[in-house]
Amino acid sequence: MFVETLFLAFRAIRLNALRSVLTALGIIIGVAAVTALVTIGNGTTQSVVSGISSLGSKLLTIRPGAPGGPPGGARSTTRLFTVGDSEAIAGQISGVAAVAPISTARLTAVVGNENWATTVAGTGNGYFDAQQWTIAAGRTFTDSEGRGGSAACIIGETVRAHLFGGADPVGQTIRLQKLACNVIGLLAAKGAGAFGMDQDDVIVVPLRIFQQRIAGNTDVEFINLSASAEADTATVRSDIEALLRERRHIGAGAPDDFQVIDMRQITSMLSTITTVLTGLLGAVAAVSLLVGGIGIMNIMLVSITERTREIGIRLAIGALRRQVLAQFLVEAVVLSLFGGLVGVALGLGLAAIGVRLLNVPFVLDPLIILVAFGFSGLVGVVFGYFPARRAAALNPIEALRHE
Repeated sequence: MFVETLFLAFRAIRLNALRSVLTALGIIIGVAAVTALVTIGNGTTQSVVSGISSLGSKLLTIRPGAPGGPPGGARSTTRLFTVGDSEAIAGQISGVAAVAPISTARLTAVVGNENWATTVAGTGNGYFDAQQWTIAAGRTFTDSEGRGGSAACIIGETVRAHLFGGADPVGQTIRLQKLACNVIGLLAAKGAGAFGMDQDDVIVVPLRIFQQRIAGNTDVEFINLSASAEADTATVRSDIEALLRERRHIGAGAPDDFQVIDMRQITSMLSTITTVLTGLLGAVAAVSLLVGGIGIMNIMLVSITERTREIGIRLAIGALRRQVLAQFLVEAVVLSLFGGLVGVALGLGLAAIGVRLLNVPFVLDPLIILVAFGFSGLVGVVFGYFPARRAAALNPIEALRHE
């Protein structure tokens, strides 16, 4: 009986192929939109999480400026840090694996006839340990270079590509304003960070050289540090806050004039935000599924009106009402499932294009595909039941008289 009902449903759909495709169009658009938006959203979430994780799994960043305000605040009014602050953190806070005081400037690097505007970071070897950044070629700074001896620098992959092309940069010289520094190392490529910033577009020089030859001061803009594997980052953060309040002479009850930022908290927050936004976009797209369901119900009602005599003949020769109900219900479900299948394929294609344009990974979630496809079938059942019930309830005699 089921096979016969399915055969009749497919025959009716085939006889009105164009109308059937147009009927399923709403479902196709709805499923495609849900699939594409959720897949792109998942890729964006993974990109954000992996971008922040690339900075270091247990990285803490200490920036000047009151919590809740922009990090750093106005340079003229914000009290910056000193090297002594970073040394105190390294010596007095347990659970700290590496500490890196950092100051930065935007400068133009020159090699021969080539030049490139990049970020120059003055720091120490703790910078590479805190951010889990390996050296692809060459070496890190020696103690003599770190104390402000000969000018040395370590460059990122983007700087190498623009200034040296395919040549080996180690041993070459880069000019930064009036400072000529010897390239002693090349950083392993990291790619774009969580906020789209190119992490490889950097030149690292010893902090003492940066302060003496570039900045002309002893300021430290911010401090990066990593907690040891067994340490609790929340405890480390609390100890740092207490130490800095003491060193910066902040009285009891007075607000902090610095921020200790835990990258894991930022990762969790951004992941939650992107997940919620993805869910909202998916919910908005799912509305088109309801619109498609209404379209199916409308076309099924028209179809029943056109086929009233056929229904009357079937009932008159002994067809049961539940058989008529099943026939039209199966037609609606088949149309919906067809729309769901095409919509999933179209959605995955759109998602593949979208992630390529946004430069985020393609994250396929089978559950979303199953939910979208299953929901399309449910739409067919819900919106096809009323027309099918109406067809089954027709009076055979009245149906045979219908013109």
